[in-house]
Amino acid sequence: MTIAPTSGTPTLPALPHWETPPADLRAATREIKAALRARIAASGRTVEEVFAVVEARVAARVAEIVAEKARGETVWPVIEYADIEAGTVPAEELARLQRRGCLVVRGHFPHEQAVRWDREVVDYVEGNRFFEDYRGPGDDFFGSVGSRPEIYPVYWSPPQMQARQSDRMARVQAFLNSRWRHESDGVRWFDPDRDSLYPDRIRRRPPGADSGGLGTHLDPGTLDLWMTEAYQQAFRHLFDGTVEQYDPWDAAHRTAGPQYPGTTMCSAFRTFQGWTALSDMDHDQGVLHTVPVPEAMAYLMLRPLLADVADDDMCGVTTNQVFPANETWHPLLMEAVTGIPDVRAGDSVWWHCDMVHGVAPVTDQKGWGNVMYIPAAPWCPRNEVYAADVRDALSTGSSPGDFPAEHYERTWPDRFTTDDLNDIGRRGLGLTG
Repeated sequence: MTIAPTSGTPTLPALPHWETPPADLRAATREIKAALRARIAASGRTVEEVFAVVEARVAARVAEIVAEKARGETVWPVIEYADIEAGTVPAEELARLQRRGCLVVRGHFPHEQAVRWDREVVDYVEGNRFFEDYRGPGDDFFGSVGSRPEIYPVYWSPPQMQARQSDRMARVQAFLNSRWRHESDGVRWFDPDRDSLYPDRIRRRPPGADSGGLGTHLDPGTLDLWMTEAYQQAFRHLFDGTVEQYDPWDAAHRTAGPQYPGTTMCSAFRTFQGWTALSDMDHDQGVLHTVPVPEAMAYLMLRPLLADVADDDMCGVTTNQVFPANETWHPLLMEAVTGIPDVRAGDSVWWHCDMVHGVAPVTDQKGWGNVMYIPAAPWCPRNEVYAADVRDALSTGSSPGDFPAEHYERTWPDRFTTDDLNDIGRRGLGLTG
């Protein structure tokens, strides 16, 4: 353990920090909670007062969402790709995106291209005997969805890489990255116009499938959100008496270091998580749900400091498990859980990296539910480091470092290779500047 220098008022006490998971999680939790409470108190406010500011802000957003749903309105913003390409997205839609932190891009790719990619993925896995060789879920989290296999541990199919390095994907990623404040205090935290091509998996859920879904959770980190220096700086306004200045769209300090290592970590900084639809999906067929309130992260970060939570507990957050959001500790947020609208193959779906999300269960699914997971992961120091790992994985057909070491594609002759990269792909993997 070391003592971190902190920004803000010089008289505020410094916070302890651990850049790797502490050996005694419970003891470290007690220590950091005591230090955070002391820091808030030194600012002249109480934890309860600071939390009340956040709760009121979040409650107002939740009330808006509940009212929109009651009126039968679409809570999720929907923007046409053509408007993004032309730079003609209406100002009111930009404001809704900033307010809700999520988006459906209609027609991101032509419908026929997405359907063709879906067929090509099937040809790719079947031609390489994936189903004969499949050894079961490589991690417990995605293994819990209940259908086998639903999440394919495949990363280097030509369709996935064609989508990742396409002009249309780069244009949408740059549009989304630009919603963030990426420069402050003389520092450029990331390049909004350059993506790092973070590789992820494929989901294919067949008609008639029963799936248990995924519980509401979030992915920006675990205990490292309170315990590492970079995140203490990123969330500084929550703990230094300036909570009103907290901005969920401020990238300051988020790009400096990765999450704690473990089975649920993400080495990259993602402005938005996302997927591209490879099939048409109705809104009631086991689809993504979010709490479309970007400010909810402040609620989640401060909630464990209230008196009704044990001193060695962070509302269930620990290492090697996703950050849970639930009725027990976060009932206000659960009121706002909202599913995506109907989507068609070629549409893409995006949500702020801090956003609470889950996947609804489904019984006897109608139609396919197929997606490629492709986020927005802009070029920054953290992503540049991970890009070296990605280059190595691509060159050997290995599973990338953030994922279980299953390596199905190493011997597949028709996988995408470094030679197939275009200028966007080469730049995204750090092979050109």
